Order: sequence, then structure tokens, then C-alpha cells
Amino acid sequence: MKKLLMSCLIGLSFSAQAQVPALPDAVESLVDGVMPQVVEWRRDFHQHPELGNREFRTAGIIADHLRALGMEVQTEVAHTGVVGILRGGREGPVVALRADMDALPVEEQVDLPFASRVRTQYNGQDVGVMHACGHDNHMAILMGAATVLADMRDELQGTVMFIFQPAEEGAPEGEEGGAELMLKEGLFDDIRPDAVFGLHVWPIPAGQIAVREGGTMASSDSFRIRVQGQQTHGAAPWAGIDPIVVASQIVMGLQTIPSRQLDATLTPSIVTVGAINGGVRSNIIPDSVEMIGTLRTFDAETRRQIHERVERTATQIAASAGATVDVNISLGYPVTYNDPELTRNMAPTLQRVAGERFVEASLITGAEDFSYYANEVPGMFFFLGIGADDPAMVYPNHSPFFYADERALPVGVKAMTALALDFMNGNGL
Repeated sequence: MKKLLMSCLIGLSFSAQAQVPALPDAVESLVDGVMPQVVEWRRDFHQHPELGNREFRTAGIIADHLRALGMEVQTEVAHTGVVGILRGGREGPVVALRADMDALPVEEQVDLPFASRVRTQYNGQDVGVMHACGHDNHMAILMGAATVLADMRDELQGTVMFIFQPAEEGAPEGEEGGAELMLKEGLFDDIRPDAVFGLHVWPIPAGQIAVREGGTMASSDSFRIRVQGQQTHGAAPWAGIDPIVVASQIVMGLQTIPSRQLDATLTPSIVTVGAINGGVRSNIIPDSVEMIGTLRTFDAETRRQIHERVERTATQIAASAGATVDVNISLGYPVTYNDPELTRNMAPTLQRVAGERFVEASLITGAEDFSYYANEVPGMFFFLGIGADDPAMVYPNHSPFFYADERALPVGVKAMTALALDFMNGNGL
């Protein structure tokens, strides 16, 4: 995922909303009281990371904590997911709060007393395991918010669903997982949230909160194009059909889809060819060539058009040379879309938590499976800064040097707590 670029303070569409009162002193006190435990959880998760669909220890710790808070707890959702239901003392809306649980096959290079030294097998290789995308922070923050809200149970006007999700980074090969599988298994069937909120730590200044309306993170689809030519001697290309030349023309043709075929004023889009494979010798024109790549955009209709145009472009370029193609597009995560009305109404909540560190987020070409929840019910996904003051310590997510400044943790707990409280009190849709 690319580094987030920040713009100015959020404009009139947010600032025109009614001011939301500050968090009550009692809530601030509860947050302060849980913070030592939040830090302890975060460090423990960081030191003991687990890959997607294998978060057994992690899930056990979370489930035990939610049960201790007196919640209704469901485990083994989508393999290792945990869901806690907190019913308030009064009737009201249902709000869902989500955190992801999985780590990455990355060997940690950060010098921390609680650095990960875990190793495991991944796709047949021995790999290090690290919370290089910050999900340890997400879990600890949500456990802290759960503690605060459970202490306020009798005062809550509604119900809170706490979703601890496995495999956000993708399920192991041959398995299903993540948000899509949780929904497939009925996550929202019995209790359907009126809104869902999630956050992601990001290498921007510690404690900064960034959000935007509409498309926020890109859809992520992959494609595979097989160009079928006719093998011949490299000294006699006219005796066959050269799939390498055709593939090269297809690569160039695909670049005209975002630059010349789609409305550039509507939304950005990306067509990337990541690999081309074909041939074995310098003097043999091969029979076929295969290319793979990724497609990304921020709008569902644009996504549909890209798929259509990739197939058309590849097919017709190949036909012009007498070749044929097989185009296969695999759907990945949808666009992460922040419901505009929900985001406008809840932005003041984030602003009063972050103060001057509340900013508008730029578009992110990385993808997130929070998008599946937001396709089901109105959703809002925001970014929490964990960047250190020292620029030499700031690295992007997925780096072996990724470092999270723990000054962000109380901001995250306050933000998730305040979103739940304010939404249940009628400041949402």
C-alpha cells in the first residue's frame, strides 16, 4: 500500500456539521484507566503474531477478555474470528466496531524488547512473522474500547457488536477467509448493524486522524492473460505468430484504458502488468505467453468498465495479429467506500478526539476487506497516525522496519469509544 499523502483540514462539508460535545470526564477517566492494559495487549500481540486463519492464541485471548466483560461471545467464525455482543441498558441502534487480527510473513527488523521472533511455514517456506501492518494495535484498541463501553453498559442506548476478524491480508492458498467469509457464515444475519466503523494505523504523525467521504481505498482485482500464437524459428518469424510481440502490444494497449478510455475527472484507476512469462531460447519464438497484473479503482462502475475494456483490448489486439487470448479476471476486495452521510455526521466525533490533528485523507490505492462490511451496511473507515517524531523511524506498512508509536493508542481507544457512543445517541444516519 502506498504512503498516505495528507491534505488540509477537512472542509466545509464536515465543518458545517453541528458541534458534538466533548467526551464526558467519566469516559476520559475510563479510557485513562484501561490504557496500561491496552499497551500490554498490544505488545503481547506484537511479540506473538499469527498468520491469517491461524490466529488461535490471539483469538483465545480476545474471547476470554470479552467473556470476562460479560458479553455474548461467538468464536471460530471464519476459522478463528471472534464476535462479542454488548447489549446496553436501553433500546437503540446497533453499531459494529471491527479490528483485524492477522500478521504477515515478514521478518521483523525493529529493535524492540517485544519484537517478534516467531517463525512458521508459509507456502512451503520458512518465514518470519510480524505485525508489519499494525493489526496488533487495532486489536488492543478495540479491546480497550470494549472495556470502556462494558463499564458503561447500563447507560448505553443500543447494542455494540465487536468484530475481531482473521485473515484481512488474505487467506492461505486454497482457503477462504476474512470479512467475506464472516459475512458468508452469517455475521450480520441475527443482529444487523445500523453502521460499522473501523480504523487502520498509518505512518502519519502519531495521534493524527484522517478520513474522507466516498471511495477511500481501492478495489483490488487480478488478471491473467494468455496469448496463444504459433511457435516458429526466431530466424523466420513470418512462419508463425509471435505471442511476445502481441503481448507487448497488449501491455501498451492496456495503459490506454485509464489514460484514454475512462473519465479521468471521475476517479483514478490503475492497470499494472506485474509479470510476463514465455519462451525458453533466444532463437525460438514460443507458442504462448502469459501475463499477470492488477486492476485498481475507487468506483464500482469504473471497476466494471475496466474489466470489460481489459478483455476487449487484449482480444482485439491479439486478433489483429492472428493470435488468440484467454483473459481471466479474479475479483479481489471491493472499493472501501465511506458512506457520505454517515461520514459527514460522524466526522465531528473524530475531530473532537484528534483536535488539530484531524485531517482529510487522500485516496489510497491499497485495498481493505473492511469493504465487504461497508457493502452490507453504512460504513466509515479512518486512519490513525502512528508515525514517530524521528523521520528515520517512519516506514510504510508491510515493511520489516514498520514501527508504531504507542502515543496513538489512547487516541484510537477514544475514537472507537466515541463513535459508538455518539452513533447510539443519534448522531449517525
